[in-house]
Amino acid sequence: MASSKDYLDFVLEQFSELDEVSSRAMMGEYILYYRGRVFGGIYDDRLLVKPVPVAVKLMPDAELELPYDGAKEMLLVDDVDNREFLCELVQSMWEELPEKKKKK
Repeated sequence: MASSKDYLDFVLEQFSELDEVSSRAMMGEYILYYRGRVFGGIYDDRLLVKPVPVAVKLMPDAELELPYDGAKEMLLVDDVDNREFLCELVQSMWEELPEKKKKK
């Protein structure tokens, strides 16, 4: 099941306090970036983020879920209505996110 544009718009609106959040459509789903680094995505209308240590610490009870078959597990963010928490989460994660790979 592909994610809806309406859900993407809702999630991006929740991150509106942050200047550099963007998305890219990919095979019916959406990859999410903060300041040029991938922090998560929207898969089947679920917000999933990379399980970096600070995200695990901020969401100790979060379930690990597969975004799609064959992918690495990601943390399910179930409090998507809490704008303040979402912004804090993504800002805190940035230092631990891998940098964008350089093209050869």
